[in-house]
Amino acid sequence: MNTVHAVLPGDVADPTSPSGGNIYDLRVCRDLAAEHGWRVHRIAVPGSWPRPGDAARAALDRALADLPDGAAVLLDGLVGCGVPEVVVPHAHRLRLVVLVHLPLADEIGLPAEVAADLADRERRTLRAARAVVVTSAWTARRLAARGMADAPVHVAPPGSDPAPLAPGTGDGSALLCVAAVTPHKGHDLLVDALARVADLAWQCDCAGPLHRAPDHVAEVRRRIDRYGLGDRVRLLGPLDRPELDAAYAAADLVVLASRGETYGMVLPEALRRGIPVLATAVGAVPDTLGRAPDGGVPGMLVPPEDAGALAGALRRWLTEPELRRRLHASATSVRGILGTWQETSRLIAGVLERLH
Repeated sequence: MNTVHAVLPGDVADPTSPSGGNIYDLRVCRDLAAEHGWRVHRIAVPGSWPRPGDAARAALDRALADLPDGAAVLLDGLVGCGVPEVVVPHAHRLRLVVLVHLPLADEIGLPAEVAADLADRERRTLRAARAVVVTSAWTARRLAARGMADAPVHVAPPGSDPAPLAPGTGDGSALLCVAAVTPHKGHDLLVDALARVADLAWQCDCAGPLHRAPDHVAEVRRRIDRYGLGDRVRLLGPLDRPELDAAYAAADLVVLASRGETYGMVLPEALRRGIPVLATAVGAVPDTLGRAPDGGVPGMLVPPEDAGALAGALRRWLTEPELRRRLHASATSVRGILGTWQETSRLIAGVLERLH
């Protein structure tokens, strides 16, 4: 039986800290074992990745040192890419695959010198790997443009599971945002846009962790209060799977105001349920949203950092029944052509099997 050691963030299985990266890591580990017969050893390393303290660096060093020569290692880039001084000395004796969810320097709000340092660190780590896995073709192009990797870069997009059609409300008024409340996800822009359509009937629920960027959460709450939207915009925090399924079932439109996305896992989650999406056209989002079989887009895309454009799209959605009908039909028509998690794990299993 093939064995792989998956080195993951310490909070990977914490239900209070869901993220696209954590969901991806856990699902791939599960499916490599269940679908492809791999023995998967999960190694969760706590730390403030990608810029950890000394204790976290030492823990990662010990974890890698304890692995036998020739071991296959799937290393989450959030953990490994910021600490090449720890990872690279072990790379020569391990069959190392680095999984990049988000290039480190692309995190929103980094000072230029910090971003440059992280990019250099990530480049050193990726160039020591036997292979690199990314979650979108957009990320693969970005790494190539920056000369980040010498090894082959493989694209293994997140999958999604079949789900029932969401009944919603029928009038388009139920809006849902599924994302951690961080600057990257643009909740401040969303609240600004919602304030511009406050004359219309709608309710917006925001599901996602509230602890990762406390200052930003406080600013989002201030804006909600300033606009008098406290009874219309709810920050729900993280939801467990049944709660999130119920939130999707009640939604008419999923909204994502991100400042950057390397994939956007919420998009296929919504489309699986026939829910159209309103999102910013950043990173891989246009590719992830894709096209319906009839050539239409199963949602709306607006420029990033533009609350006015976002508000304009929301106004159209809320006031044009024919637009809602057309977008819902497009979203419903793509349900059967979306990628699956089985395909994701098969791609990664193939990468691991070809390691030399």
